[in-house]
Amino acid sequence: MASERLRSIVPMFGGATNYAETLDAIIEYVNSQQPTTDELVGWHRGRFERVSSQDSILRRCNYLQNVGFLAVQANEWTTGSEGERYLANQSTETLLEIMCRRNLGLRSLLYALAIGPMSIEEVGCQQLETHPELGWDPANDDMALQRINWLRSLGLVTTAGEQYALTSDGYHFIDEAVETWAGSTTVDDAVTADPMTAGTYETTVKARSIDPEFRAIALSQFDQTCPVSGVDHPALLDVAHILPWTAYPESRADLRNVLPLSKTHHAAFDRGFFTIDEEYCLRVNPDFETDSPLLQETIYDQQGERLPLPDKAIDPEYLQRYNATLEWI
Repeated sequence: MASERLRSIVPMFGGATNYAETLDAIIEYVNSQQPTTDELVGWHRGRFERVSSQDSILRRCNYLQNVGFLAVQANEWTTGSEGERYLANQSTETLLEIMCRRNLGLRSLLYALAIGPMSIEEVGCQQLETHPELGWDPANDDMALQRINWLRSLGLVTTAGEQYALTSDGYHFIDEAVETWAGSTTVDDAVTADPMTAGTYETTVKARSIDPEFRAIALSQFDQTCPVSGVDHPALLDVAHILPWTAYPESRADLRNVLPLSKTHHAAFDRGFFTIDEEYCLRVNPDFETDSPLLQETIYDQQGERLPLPDKAIDPEYLQRYNATLEWI
């Protein structure tokens, strides 16, 4: 099984909300019968009405092979490593973990839906803006719909007219995912294959990592640019929480509670050297002193100026609550 995360997610037969059920049936059949390719195609034709195209059937089987649910050798299909692990308990949690780990973009979509319901067109835009490497045609809604339907079949997303929204299980997942999916990498022991990219969030104040997909969507919302300093290289940006991570765990996964800051400006923000008010204007701590031309230009000289923040990217209530903790405001 290739280690690269999959860019294309393939739908299952049986209807939009039955992908997981169909997957269960395929894995159970393959595990018990170890069929040949012809037998696996024949099983699909007998199981699902109006399914006959061998190419269509094998496209789905090959996708399940790429995920790791199935394996094939010498024309005999068996369960793959992920299929064996899933068969051990067949829990939704295990299936979700496998799908999110092997498929690019599923978690970032869940984070985006936490802000509010989205149309299928908005889902497609979010996925391509956050993960341009997906590379599908923006006019083609099928790719976005397949992702939504997998999440619907897992119980994380539901329909609301022509909009899609998180279920309670979906909210529960993202509350934990922002930390759970970060792994254990910290600033001191991080190993990055490409030093010019930034896969995880590493704060300059306290070593902490967050889910790379949360980081990706947070940066994409601000066009990969720090609104205070203008730094526009992802490797030089942190994802800063307005309401602190430790004190406000319920807001950790809320995209309206974060903004990208250069590592220097993140440290300055967390230490209360400057803040942003509810009108998105920069406010400077009167006790903050510096001889640095950089800090003079990007902090002192911007006192009272409105920062170029995207509309509704930050919840003003979070700024209000944070600023209430600062004695100098």
